[in-house]
Amino acid sequence: MNDTPHSLSSSRTLWDLVARRADLTPDRPALLQGKSRLTFGGLRARAERVAAGLYDMGVRPGTVVAWQLPTRVETAVLSFALARLGAVQSPVIPFYRDREVGFALRESKAEFFAVPGVWRGHDHTEMARRLGAKGVFEAYDALPEGDPAALPAPPAEGTSVRWIYWTSGTTSDPKGVLHTDRSLIAGGSCLAHALRLTPDDVGSIAFPYAHIGGPDYLVMLLLYGFPAVMFEHFALPEALAEYRRHKVTVAGGSTAFYSLFLAEQRRQPDEKLIPTLRLLAGGGAPRPPELYHAVVREMGVQLTHGYGMTEVPMITMGDPGDTPQNLAATEGRPPAGMEIRVVDGEIRLRGEAVCQGYLDPAQTAAAFDPDGFLRTGDLGHVTDSGHLVLTGRLKDVIIRKGENISAREIEDLLAAHPSVADAAVIGLPDTERGELVCAVVEQPPGAAELTLPEVVSYLRSSGLSVHKLPERLEVVEALPRNDTLRKVLKYKLRERFTGRPASLSG
Repeated sequence: MNDTPHSLSSSRTLWDLVARRADLTPDRPALLQGKSRLTFGGLRARAERVAAGLYDMGVRPGTVVAWQLPTRVETAVLSFALARLGAVQSPVIPFYRDREVGFALRESKAEFFAVPGVWRGHDHTEMARRLGAKGVFEAYDALPEGDPAALPAPPAEGTSVRWIYWTSGTTSDPKGVLHTDRSLIAGGSCLAHALRLTPDDVGSIAFPYAHIGGPDYLVMLLLYGFPAVMFEHFALPEALAEYRRHKVTVAGGSTAFYSLFLAEQRRQPDEKLIPTLRLLAGGGAPRPPELYHAVVREMGVQLTHGYGMTEVPMITMGDPGDTPQNLAATEGRPPAGMEIRVVDGEIRLRGEAVCQGYLDPAQTAAAFDPDGFLRTGDLGHVTDSGHLVLTGRLKDVIIRKGENISAREIEDLLAAHPSVADAAVIGLPDTERGELVCAVVEQPPGAAELTLPEVVSYLRSSGLSVHKLPERLEVVEALPRNDTLRKVLKYKLRERFTGRPASLSG
């Protein structure tokens, strides 16, 4: 066969991609977890048996099946079994509870719901029944199986909506994001080609597989024919043994993962944390330039960061062969086929990896401009070399005395301070200024508590304009984060610090 990663990326459906990879390298490992080892041929065969079991249960092409499952080999098998049937899948992050899960089930009109039973102390089966979910079945260790001979033909096209992903819903109800097989293949293909991966690599999935990054990553494996280690629960240093045992070469997930690996490396600076590791990669949250430099300097690996969202899983990605300046200060370049337009500072997108819209038609109408470009709500610009630089969110601009201030600019500077482990900058209501600038910092263990004068002096010396200097400082034990890519939840900080006196440090 003369299939190449680029030719495989033209697969019409995800199942087509699975079948072509299984034909090409049936005996190569695909998914590794504990004692589980599934080859590409085994993935196809098992997914077909599970598809037959689901068919016997009444799942048909177009049937909406929600699943709330952890990062396990069985979860990937179930997902591909549903892809084989042409069902509509609605993945739900396993940490979500009644409000988010109930909303997803109602809005998607799910006819079946796969849950892990009791997982990490929470009874998902009982919650599903309490919410009145239809077709509840447990899919943790055991999956339904049947005779593949009874299956209908696989789906022939990949442009129908077969995926409903959910935005985080941190400030309002989540939005159901509509994807096709082709939009997910396009996103995963762009990511794989940008990272310059090879069949000799060994990847890792330490984030929730129910996140949009799940299929992104599986598309990479299928295109290049390399395996990934799956982590049901990621924690360091406990997970290091698995990274080392399987000789992982590519790790990451998001900024929080880079920071965790770096912190662990600093506990043993004279010994490489994962001897085979050559690349940390990810996206989903801002990455301060200093974090890039610290990872490269102290871990001895390359770090490439990208820009994506639930609506567009891969927009831009850093190239491992790019300059340190571009890798540290930009989000990389868009792949062929991804159009970026900047309108009044806002990033807008058009391309095959862009979602079809939302479950709510009104939300779809509001999200796309007349030319069909998706409004991201992110601010930035494209450099002369074609690299994208993000400067913040439309909703994350602090307006102080009529002047716009980028929270991210201040956060990036604070990240380089030795007594700052992480920082979030927010605007708080102020009668005189409109908004005041408040820096909320998380400090590393053993650091002396920062004071506002110290922070202001440091930012002045770093070249920050006077009108952008924080007027308030809050030191917290831990910044609030979500459970997917560990993004900081700024709305919780605004709720906490609005209307109360500044701390003594401020």
